[in-house]
This record gives sequence, C-alpha cells and structure tokens, in this order.
Amino acid sequence: MASMDLQALTIFVEIVDGGNLAQAARTLNMSRANVSYHVARLEKSLDAELLRRTPQGIELTPMGQQVYEHARNIVHESALMREAVNASANDRQLSGKIGLSAPTGFGQLVMGPWLIEFKKKYPAIILEVRLENFIDNLVKDGVDVAIRVTQEPPPMVVARDLGPVRYALCASAEWAQRHRVPQTLAELRRTPIITSGGVSGRVRMTATQNDHGEEIEFVPTLMSRSYPFVLDCILGGLGLGLVPDYMTHARVQAGEMVSVLADYQFSINRNHMYLMYMPNRYQSRATITFIDFLTDKMGLLRMVRKSDT
Repeated sequence: MASMDLQALTIFVEIVDGGNLAQAARTLNMSRANVSYHVARLEKSLDAELLRRTPQGIELTPMGQQVYEHARNIVHESALMREAVNASANDRQLSGKIGLSAPTGFGQLVMGPWLIEFKKKYPAIILEVRLENFIDNLVKDGVDVAIRVTQEPPPMVVARDLGPVRYALCASAEWAQRHRVPQTLAELRRTPIITSGGVSGRVRMTATQNDHGEEIEFVPTLMSRSYPFVLDCILGGLGLGLVPDYMTHARVQAGEMVSVLADYQFSINRNHMYLMYMPNRYQSRATITFIDFLTDKMGLLRMVRKSDT
C-alpha cells in the first residue's frame, strides 16, 4: 500500500478514535486543514462518504464503519512491523511514550515507587503521568493506560479487575488519646468522619463482619477527593478517617495511627480498582510491558494485604 494511503488510513483511524478532526490533528501534530484534506482524498479514492458531520460532532457512515475496521487492522499491523524492525534485542532499549492516568492518592502513595522502578529499568521510555480522579475519554486525553476506582468500568474499554478497594477506619494516635474510640457501629454513627465525599456530599459505607454486612450512610465532617490531603487531616487530629487501607498500614505499624473497629471490613459503593485501556488502540511493546509490570505489582500488593489480615 502506498505511503499516502497508509497516512490517510492512519488519520482516519485517529479521527474516529479521538472523536473529532481537531483531536486527530493534535495527536498527529498536523493542521486541521491537512487532516481534512487527507480524509477528503480517502473518501474520493473510495468513492464513498465515510464520515458524517452532525451538531454533536462526527459519526461513521455504514461504509465508514466497515472501512474503519479494516483501516484499524492495517494501521495496527503497520505499527507492529515498524516496531519489530526497530526493536532491540535488549529490552532496556524499549522506547516510546506512555500516557498514564491514576487516582491522586493511589498514584502518589503507592504507584510512585513503581513508576520510578519502571523508569530506571526502561530509561528510553517516556512516561507522562497524570494524577487525577476523572477521565472521560482515554484516546481524546492521550492516555494509554488508566487506573480507576469504580463499581463497573465503561463498556468501551478493556478492563482488568485488580480487586475490591478495601477501606480502613483509623485515627491519629493523638486523637485516640483525647477522644473515645468507637467500639461499635452505633457509636461510629455519632463520630465525626473524614473521607472523600460523594457527589451528593453523603457517603454510603458497608461494614462487613462474619459475612454479614451493614450499610451506614453519613455526611463527612471534612471531605476531599485528594486522599493525601485527607491523610494529613487525619494525622492532624481532626477526626476519625475512612481511607483506602493502602494509606494506613505503614502508619499503624509505626504507631502514628490506630485502627478502629478492625474486626470489620469496610467498603464504599462496593468499588473495585481497574486497569483500563482502549481495545482498538495500537499497543506498543513498551505499553504492553508497562501493563504487565503494573499488573504484577498489583498482584504483589494484593498478596501483602491478604497476609496482613
């Protein structure tokens, strides 16, 4: 296939994956006019309309859907071929750019050392790390891999279930000395709790003991979607904290924090953590290696958590 044809197919696939011409132009570092030109040339060569402009953006025509499925495979195989030609026998020479999006707390407190280890092992790989709690479109936002906490992943992504998110009730050692630590769930309902707030400002927590779960809904006395800030508030003695257990283990071991109602398992909205990526997007060897690396690290983390119970 001629290079011009391959370029046009690549542009077409980027438009569909990114949702619009402007995003494809940014991804490919081209002008929007140039992108439009190549799409028009592609449609003319096929004598078919592939994209239909609507008030909401663009949509594929029935013929465009067929062409997209073939073009995606061609672009993917072409990228694999180029990578195979350029690949070094030494895995340390893996190169490319990987966009990662991860929750702020988990990214800073848990993944940070992992990313440093990965970067030292593969110095030629460029990591673009975004610590954020929301992302609408992986392709549009230039994200190759996303870690997200949710009840159910979006249907359009490939998602690896990394397991349920377990929460811990804890307090600073100072707070525990100055206040009565709740001994029952009834007492817990009368205790100020610091955590991440829900959309409505209320949090629905499930406390499970011996396979029996009890749901508790409360309004936090302080709420923030930044778990590092929530942790600072707990350590500062502002109240009882409900946070993911990965944030508390080391501090409980060091005596900075005390566990509260440790016989219970706590969860919020029965959330799980997922590793997500787009199914139709070309995955380079670097990205595949990175996904496997994160999956292994999460497996080790789960083993540590089970050994602590």
